[in-house]
Amino acid sequence: MVASALLALALAAPAVSASAASLDELLERGGEASYSAEQTINCSTPDGPRDAVVTVAQEGGEIRVGSTAPEDVEIIAGSGGWTLSRGGEVVSSASVESGEDPVASLYAVEDGGKALYLGRPALTYDLLRDGAPRARLVFDSDTGAMMAATTLYADGAVYCDRRFVVFDPAAPIPAPTDPGPGGELTPVVKAEIGLPESAAGFRRLDAYEDDDGLAFAYYSDGFFSFAVFTTPAAVTLPAAADAELGGVVYRRSFTPGQVVYAWETRDGAMALVGDLPPDLHEPVLAELPEPSEPGLIRRWWRRLFG
Repeated sequence: MVASALLALALAAPAVSASAASLDELLERGGEASYSAEQTINCSTPDGPRDAVVTVAQEGGEIRVGSTAPEDVEIIAGSGGWTLSRGGEVVSSASVESGEDPVASLYAVEDGGKALYLGRPALTYDLLRDGAPRARLVFDSDTGAMMAATTLYADGAVYCDRRFVVFDPAAPIPAPTDPGPGGELTPVVKAEIGLPESAAGFRRLDAYEDDDGLAFAYYSDGFFSFAVFTTPAAVTLPAAADAELGGVVYRRSFTPGQVVYAWETRDGAMALVGDLPPDLHEPVLAELPEPSEPGLIRRWWRRLFG
């Protein structure tokens, strides 16, 4: 999510300095570059460390991220959409395009100067929200590829560190997985989605639903982003833990670079999936419908149909 949200930041932020203009140009070139890489992800979460090694490949604006372990989950993102697959079999897919005009970003961009990364010339930038550094970014000067991204808690502690450990700008790119027909998602009217237009500085950019009652909205603050899903059925999270925030309890699961919250409401169930640091979780969740026991009709429905 970081890469797509950062592109929104570049489109939304006014070009008030040479560093901001340089970042915009790097992002544009990086989005068009072709390369393959191996990336480490190391995150420090309230539920313990979350680490991974993944492969990354990009060609023609499409980014392909996969595990180094066979038969694992792959995420394919690009051209305004995403596809999830496991062992080559498509699980879900959707096309998402922003229904809102870009808004002013909460972030200020500071030029961190030149550097060397994996023996290649690189440029560094810091992103500040409310005066506090929240991300340190390293871009390859030649291709514009984001080589490293360190996201921070508000107190400066490291949340996640993503780094390319192998980078090849000329490597062949594997053919993308055919997403197949997938589920059809259609835009919904704002008043019908039941979710706020903004939450803790995050602006709602998209809202979609399908024929089975699943709906989701996509939010971004210009760098970090998350999606909120509403569904008639309860959301099951393997290996999740209870987390109390703001006096209410959610089910929470961290994976490297991502968090998922799940909870039930009187009318159904909800989930939040995002890359935002943990100190932003409670302010965001406080502006969404809070957990509650499902109503009698809903409980009987779930007992009969799941």
